[in-house]
Amino acid sequence: MIGRLHPSAALYGAERALPPLPPCVHYAGSERYIRKALSLQREMGPIFDIACDCEDGAPVGEERAHARAMAALIAGNDNAFGRVGARIHDVTHHAWRSELDILVRGAGARLAFLTLPKAESVVDVERFLHAVREEALRAGVHRTIPVSVMMETPGAVHDAWAIAALPGVASLDFGTLDFVSAHHGAVPAAAMQSPGQFDHPLVRRAKCEVAAAALAHAVVPAHGVTLALEDPDIVYADAMRARNEFGFLRMWSIHPAQIEPIVRAFRPDAVEVETSAAVLAAAQAADWAPIRHDGKLYDRASYRYCWDVLQQAHAAGAAIPAAASAFFSPTEPAH
Repeated sequence: MIGRLHPSAALYGAERALPPLPPCVHYAGSERYIRKALSLQREMGPIFDIACDCEDGAPVGEERAHARAMAALIAGNDNAFGRVGARIHDVTHHAWRSELDILVRGAGARLAFLTLPKAESVVDVERFLHAVREEALRAGVHRTIPVSVMMETPGAVHDAWAIAALPGVASLDFGTLDFVSAHHGAVPAAAMQSPGQFDHPLVRRAKCEVAAAALAHAVVPAHGVTLALEDPDIVYADAMRARNEFGFLRMWSIHPAQIEPIVRAFRPDAVEVETSAAVLAAAQAADWAPIRHDGKLYDRASYRYCWDVLQQAHAAGAAIPAAASAFFSPTEPAH
């Protein structure tokens, strides 16, 4: 493979590629639970992100102290893979800007992402992105800190396409509970959990809109929580519906027992991984011209699909077949 183009260089050109985020993001608000999650991440590997939650985790009046504790955890040695981010309060809360300042100054070099909750419109997201850039400049952080935007209001869903197009947005995260509650009782509480969260027409429409907007702009669509805390079969079934019916590529966890079934549900089929590896290895050998494999024609569109499959498999901790393992080697040239 030496001297041949890496898939990421050969297949996209000026087109944006989807960021290869882990398939699960685990939210925790207390230092105790975050340390537990960090220990689990070191054990399982970087197949899930951790979000230090300032919005729901900070006691009232202690927002700054909580943000400092979160920044210390993110910047600390227990963050083995650099896959820890934070959720702060929304832009109407009195503490949001101070939380942002503390997190960026204290851990800006290692923040995997920042999550903005309760955006009402694209204007809120633009304001937040500007503030993140401003705080990074003040703190001497010379990198773009990715932003996840929670899509949990009708206004945010209405502006999904404009939000997804903003530079710096890495994921759109659909929040079912807040979205349902924002409908003034018109959507029943049953739509906060399965099967209603996948079957109610207004919720289905919103999820489809968010996923379509995200994918059209090479932004990761992330599904919110499932309320089944310790039933792995329900968690797995919910994650499968989110992935297969709506196109979500990532899902929230709020209990350690949810992480494994979510990752398993988002891991591509092993046969598809094998086929994708063989196709891409043959395509690279053919300098990315169309090829025939197992009696079928494959071209650049097929190659991009196969590359997405392999990246998703790798992010979920699946074994990559030997034919394509070099694509994920640090010594494999990207151009």
